[in-house]
Amino acid sequence: MQCELCGAEIKGYPKRVRIEGAELQVCLQCSKYGKEVQQTRAPVSKAIAPGKPAAHPTIRPRRDVFDLIKGEIVEGYNERIRSARMQKGWSQKDLAMAIKERVLLIKKIEKGDLIPEDAVRKKIEQVLEISLLDIGVEETKVKGKGQVATTLGDLISLKKSEK
Repeated sequence: MQCELCGAEIKGYPKRVRIEGAELQVCLQCSKYGKEVQQTRAPVSKAIAPGKPAAHPTIRPRRDVFDLIKGEIVEGYNERIRSARMQKGWSQKDLAMAIKERVLLIKKIEKGDLIPEDAVRKKIEQVLEISLLDIGVEETKVKGKGQVATTLGDLISLKKSEK
């Protein structure tokens, strides 16, 4: 599990603290920034038949936001968005209307004050036909019936056949 404040891997049990009104599960180092919150436990029913063991509730792992991210957002994402928008001849208002978001959000993203969430990022990428993620080797995309883009494996086999 990762610390919800700094992103470091938590060794052992996480601390549950309240920082600025939000309850977070953090590492030991980050726990000093908030006030520790008492963990609430589910009440155990006392109406258990004699001789039967108490049923333990199933514990599900919490979803970690960092596990859902598939790549890093590129450095200079704001410039990339601005230039793609201007190439289309759109204003910030036009882009906001195209992705059904507020103009203020677009302004903050283009200033670099705000990193777009996944849903907003995907809409921007689709409308402006750009990529904002740096995922190393790009995934193969099917272009049409039977047409596939060149992959890294194709390049390797091409190099071997040239020798």
